[in-house]
Amino acid sequence: MTRTVLITGCSSGIGRSLALELHNRGLKVYATARRPETLDDLEQRGLKILGLDVNDDASIAAAMTQVESDVGQLDMLVNNAGFSQVGAIVDLQREDLRQQYETNVIAPVAVTRAALPLMRKAVAANGAADLVNVGSIVGLLTTPFAGAYCSSKACVHSITDALRMELAPFGIRTITIQPGGVRSSFGDHAEEGMRLPEGSVYEPMQARIQARAQAGQQGATPTDEFIKPVVDKLLKAKPPMVIRGGKGSFLLVTLKRLLPARAFDQLMAKRFGLAGFQPGEG
Repeated sequence: MTRTVLITGCSSGIGRSLALELHNRGLKVYATARRPETLDDLEQRGLKILGLDVNDDASIAAAMTQVESDVGQLDMLVNNAGFSQVGAIVDLQREDLRQQYETNVIAPVAVTRAALPLMRKAVAANGAADLVNVGSIVGLLTTPFAGAYCSSKACVHSITDALRMELAPFGIRTITIQPGGVRSSFGDHAEEGMRLPEGSVYEPMQARIQARAQAGQQGATPTDEFIKPVVDKLLKAKPPMVIRGGKGSFLLVTLKRLLPARAFDQLMAKRFGLAGFQPGEG
């Protein structure tokens, strides 16, 4: 029986490439996005497309109802949808933080909860189902000017750890993908959402904050080069609990683990321009 997978956030980047690669490997793929018109080319290639706003419970329910009507079960769910905003933590308003955590942390839980009955049906039919949450290496190491995003991915990792233990008795395997630098339009979206209010004490750092939005794209791993080994591991009979890849995904994590905290802070401060920053009087 053909395995069925639903992926959130397929309009670009990792989500789109993952949808195409799984389709090419013979899975029945439901590629979803808040604006389904961005997925027209995927539909032309034979993928199923659905409108799915991960921050709207009615939209989530409608998508699951459609999958149930079509195939009756869900063998794999990939929670990929998310966004990054850049800016100093003290420049973020309550609503900025709410939006970051609503999409990156709360939404994957809501989608998983709605998908659980369909995943349990897959377990009954095939013996297993897979929940895949897309985190990030910055959930393991925090950088300046992206603290909200880094913390949201740290939350994803922690929640995924809990889900892995809690869902194991139901035959559902839980996997975290932790990308490093992977080529996409992610940085462009982050730059569009930059937070630097007028009068901020970080106004002199505007160029550095803008550069942080694109930092992950410097020398980034091509998306297809990243995706193929990820899918190889996802489709193993016993997939690993954590799949990591992309630029810096091993070196930076190793440095974070081995260096004293003060030394790692200094490394990040130098990398993102804080080492030479001289704040004005305030």
